[in-house]
Amino acid sequence: MRKLLASSAVVCLLALGYGIFVAEVFAAPRKTIAVSEFENKSGWRGRWSIGWGMQEMMATALIDTGRFTVLERQDLSSVMAEQDLGASGRAAEGTAAGIGQLGRAQILISGAITEFEEKRSGEGAGIGIKGFRIGGSREQAHVAINVRIYDTTTGEVLDSLRVAGSAASGGLKVGYSSRDFGGDLGGFRKTPLGEATQEAINEAVAKIASRLRGVPWQGALIRADESRVYINAGGESGISSGMEFDVYRPGEALIDPATGMNLGSVTEKIGRVRVSTVQDKFSIADVVTGSGMERGDLVKSN
Repeated sequence: MRKLLASSAVVCLLALGYGIFVAEVFAAPRKTIAVSEFENKSGWRGRWSIGWGMQEMMATALIDTGRFTVLERQDLSSVMAEQDLGASGRAAEGTAAGIGQLGRAQILISGAITEFEEKRSGEGAGIGIKGFRIGGSREQAHVAINVRIYDTTTGEVLDSLRVAGSAASGGLKVGYSSRDFGGDLGGFRKTPLGEATQEAINEAVAKIASRLRGVPWQGALIRADESRVYINAGGESGISSGMEFDVYRPGEALIDPATGMNLGSVTEKIGRVRVSTVQDKFSIADVVTGSGMERGDLVKSN
């Protein structure tokens, strides 16, 4: 078999739930993504938190593509708590985390569950014992979610999309009723409702990956000397020796006077650097062109 390997791209086949998802893994840094807990607008209520569950399923699916670094859920929670403190005015001026800026995360994914339905027919033919059902019932499930993709620096909505998934089961079986389902996400995945949810998540991840393909990776300098700089991303983010990045000096933040939203800033290109040493969480790069680089300057891929 011919080896279709190149330094610029490698094609990987990843099994995601119902099928095969094809992802191009480029020789470029992995964008860092944060996934917030999904808002439940479906009206469904149960012992299982579908908002938390979909957050976990989305994060896992994004990781499985091999194209993103996903911020851990507990890290996201702590950053959001810090932002809430800043918004309340209880934090010292100038120390609060800005709304829309999630630490290292370049992208934020938020979702709203609009449809979460399960229909059963023929249950009378089965026998239920402590949540388990033996019989010939048929189950049909449908899930729909709205997803938004945010640039965390500006708070801009890069894209908004709707995805849906459906699944059904029938015939003689032994299964667990989702009405008695607790917090076991693994068990939920095996139900028709879980399969429909995974189908919707997979479709969302494919669209997210496609939309973000044209968004350049962005990092920042944590230290700068005359001939070398230190970047706040390393091997864990897909940085490798030999990569080159343009360096930009961010200008004054442009704040919308009507909404108070940070609209970004005018940036000036001041040079270019080439990575020479890579650690897990940071990398060192030699200055190729330019001078006067400082901590806080931005580094971007082409």
